[in-house]
Amino acid sequence: VQLVESGGGSVQAGGTLRLSCVASVSSFSNNFLGWFSQAAGKGLQWVSTIIRVAGATYYHDSVKGRFTISQSNAKNTMYLQMNSLKPEDTAMYYCAAAPTQRDLAPGGGTWGQGTQVTVSS
Repeated sequence: VQLVESGGGSVQAGGTLRLSCVASVSSFSNNFLGWFSQAAGKGLQWVSTIIRVAGATYYHDSVKGRFTISQSNAKNTMYLQMNSLKPEDTAMYYCAAAPTQRDLAPGGGTWGQGTQVTVSS
């Protein structure tokens, strides 16, 4: 296994969680790192991307101002700080790594197995 997520759980609306994605050295060398979510019965949705070398970050409009993506090169770890959580954030969250932005998508790159986030109202 090259990517392992953790940090999911059940929280009430307005709560916080921090997801972690620990990668093998070979996976973390990819320049594009991202988080995706999949709610029950729905398709995979992009959440956020960080370009590892530049540190540039991008967010889906639905999470802007609430989620923060970051990385620790020393720990080969990527994080997703989730604040002000809403019930609609409930989903399985996956981290992914890819050498190009185009490959950071379903069917490309390297993916973890996911961690469940459940937000109750």
